[in-house]
Amino acid sequence: MSEKRLFRMTGRDFRLGRFDKAVLAIGSTEYHGEHLPYGTDTLVAEHLAEAVAERVEGLLVLPPLPLGMSHHYASFPLALSLSTETLMRVLWEVFESLLRHGIRRLLIINGHDGNIPAIEAATREFRVKHPEMKIAVLEAWWKTAADLLPEGTFEAWGGLGHGGEGKTSMMLAVVPELVEMSHARGVIPKLPAHVEVKWRFEELTPYGVTGDPTKATAEKGRKMRDALVELLVSFLREMDQRGWELGFKAGEGDPLLGVETDGGR
Repeated sequence: MSEKRLFRMTGRDFRLGRFDKAVLAIGSTEYHGEHLPYGTDTLVAEHLAEAVAERVEGLLVLPPLPLGMSHHYASFPLALSLSTETLMRVLWEVFESLLRHGIRRLLIINGHDGNIPAIEAATREFRVKHPEMKIAVLEAWWKTAADLLPEGTFEAWGGLGHGGEGKTSMMLAVVPELVEMSHARGVIPKLPAHVEVKWRFEELTPYGVTGDPTKATAEKGRKMRDALVELLVSFLREMDQRGWELGFKAGEGDPLLGVETDGGR
């Protein structure tokens, strides 16, 4: 397979690649317990991006963003954090760079919960100004994977948690040499249902880990990875077939925009 990772390709590679869309992995650099590396969120998102690109024509893998908004995890050393405003600005300028060079279709794979508000705000605001730029986001792969797999796949807290069963399983599947299961331990916090309390992480766990990483296995991780890759490959192929349109273009048949519809005749 030809090189699809921008960081590793030459100008000639890029020109011959005929890339019409890109994938951007966004992660973090922060404490994930005694058993996982600081780059966990970035490593998983990057792995998913590269695995999807192997199967989708014309998909350029951008260098991952290894820093996110991690202030809420900073009570455990160390967290390299951007503010939400800074991350929004970084994303905005990445979008502008792609648009400038004719890449108008982007998939974002996010690996860290603290990035979600910045991604949401940056993508919404950029598309208002640049509707020609099409952006799709997998904002919480850990939740999506749990939804895709059969009930009962996970043994603790639905596989959720910071460094918990799901993320540790993914790391065992992606980079097992970086996981030290003998040091895995976590806490399942008692959180209220339905209403979200905005916690500081040290209020939830003394270990810097929530969930139960001791239940993690490489087999669970492979199931999560394969389900997510299949989902994203199918999504991109479908969107390419549809020209990345949602079936309706603003201004076509919308009475609120002053265009008559069939129903208005």
